[in-house]
Amino acid sequence: MTYIEELQGMIRKLHGAEAIHRGNQSVTEMFNGKVIWQGVVEIFELIGHESATRVYAWSHSTDDPANPTRYVTVLHKGSVDSPRAAVRAAIIQEYRDAEAAEA
Repeated sequence: MTYIEELQGMIRKLHGAEAIHRGNQSVTEMFNGKVIWQGVVEIFELIGHESATRVYAWSHSTDDPANPTRYVTVLHKGSVDSPRAAVRAAIIQEYRDAEAAEA
């Protein structure tokens, strides 16, 4: 199975829609002059999704041997209108999740 097929499977599982790969974009996100995220965001067209026509997806390695890969998918909706905005939304959500886990 290719990387794109893995992402398509995760999109199908999480969003209940088929995804057609349309390309990718390199993204580097900086904060206070430091790189906080750098990678390639894959861009997919969604077929049959109720509220979005596009989704952005990528994966990264984790330190968890039981789940060595984390898949990230972000729907093209509202303020998420580009691969860069998808990365920013994912970073914010990850921060919020970490804060909630600490509370």
